[in-house]
Amino acid sequence: MASGAHRAGTANVVEVFSSIQGEGPWVGTRTLFVRFGECDLRCAWCDSPGTWRPAEEARIEQAPGGAWQVEKNPLAIDRIVAACQELDLAAHRFVALTGGEPLLQPEAVAALAGALAGRGPRLYLETHGLAESALARVIDAIDVVSMDWKLASDVRRESDPRSGPVADFHDAHERFLRTAHAGAETYVKAVITPASRDEELLEMAARIARVDPALPVVLQPVTPIGRVRERPGAARMLSLASLLAQTLRDVRVIPQTHPVWQAR
Repeated sequence: MASGAHRAGTANVVEVFSSIQGEGPWVGTRTLFVRFGECDLRCAWCDSPGTWRPAEEARIEQAPGGAWQVEKNPLAIDRIVAACQELDLAAHRFVALTGGEPLLQPEAVAALAGALAGRGPRLYLETHGLAESALARVIDAIDVVSMDWKLASDVRRESDPRSGPVADFHDAHERFLRTAHAGAETYVKAVITPASRDEELLEMAARIARVDPALPVVLQPVTPIGRVRERPGAARMLSLASLLAQTLRDVRVIPQTHPVWQAR
């Protein structure tokens, strides 16, 4: 087994830390983050490329805003729970299972969510929204699903990240959304860049409306990073919000806030 790979009862984790939720409808809430290693997508605007591969080591914050301890992966689920407790678990509104892509490790997500259930914070899954079969295995333990809707204008499969636009993700996203909406509080987030096209966003809106037109949908103007150098302006975001509101009942424009005050 490769260094950092996970076994039953363990997880490959990049970091465990306390912060404030910086995006989506729950922005500003105290949140404890467990960041899983590995992702099978390559987003042009990814702000955590260090999570694309399984991590050999995990960083564990010792106190909110304090020093870090480094431990070898994989981490036992009990160790992750203990790390959360050491960060004053009950003081947080959510525990966010993020990545990377957590649903590449569904057994670990289910085990950790089960171990944390009933300890106070709600379990909040941040996901690229494409692994429906994995979601079905863990949804009963999850309270909130933060589902990305990936736009092919800016996202590639890991297997061929430099290729031209791949087939769109809409079918897989719609299947995923149906499972998420049936089992947990769910919202959809789409990152908007200058390359985002009206037609792919209209198709997204139509697919979401088929599931539930009242689902919250967050349009997040990209935070420039990596290959994305500019963000869409106010006029563009207002136009898109109005366009999608013709189909959906709860469209919001919410930028990332944690870069403003240099939080994780």
